[in-house]
Amino acid sequence: LPKPTLHRLVAHLEHEGYLSRQLDGRSYLPGHKLRQMMLGVMHASQHDLPRHDVLARLFASIRETCSISIPDGDSLVYVDRVETNWPLRLVIELGARVPLHATAAGKVCLAFMPRPAAEAYLRGASLHRHTDNTFTDAEALLAELPRIREQGYATDAQEFIPGMVGASVPALDPRGRVLALLTFHGPIQRLSMQQVIDHLPALRRAAREVAALA
Repeated sequence: LPKPTLHRLVAHLEHEGYLSRQLDGRSYLPGHKLRQMMLGVMHASQHDLPRHDVLARLFASIRETCSISIPDGDSLVYVDRVETNWPLRLVIELGARVPLHATAAGKVCLAFMPRPAAEAYLRGASLHRHTDNTFTDAEALLAELPRIREQGYATDAQEFIPGMVGASVPALDPRGRVLALLTFHGPIQRLSMQQVIDHLPALRRAAREVAALA
């Protein structure tokens, strides 16, 4: 097809909500309508998906809520999860969107995106304070991103929800781009930050398994 035709088609899909622009402004992700279609299919057959089996094994190891999320513009969208059975838990519905700056998965996403895109987003975004521990200073969070990328994970020390801690690692494609984020979280009454770190090998193993399914 001629390029002008492609541009018109893509612009129409973006306008209708089937595509959304990446933070770099040059590439696209599924929009909210396409995500709803995807989530409907996944919800109908999620227990048959190999990816869900990976989450189930991760949950069996950690015994706290485990999730898979994907980057979508300026936030993350939860696409699969296994909930803990404990009465004290945080329930976030599939399809829910969470901020990049205040979550472990979001910080990993920022750390693995091109530096100019992360800088442009953080310096232009309104970094809402969710708790006393939330990063609300763009420069402070930018200074953290190289360390997060080098170590390959980020933690959430009550930065999004008071009393909730957790960690996230990326599932990467062969070119080092983020396919999805593997995350677990739990209340501080059951999960110390040292225990969060102790669970990282299981989380990394799950991320490699998810990446292998892509």
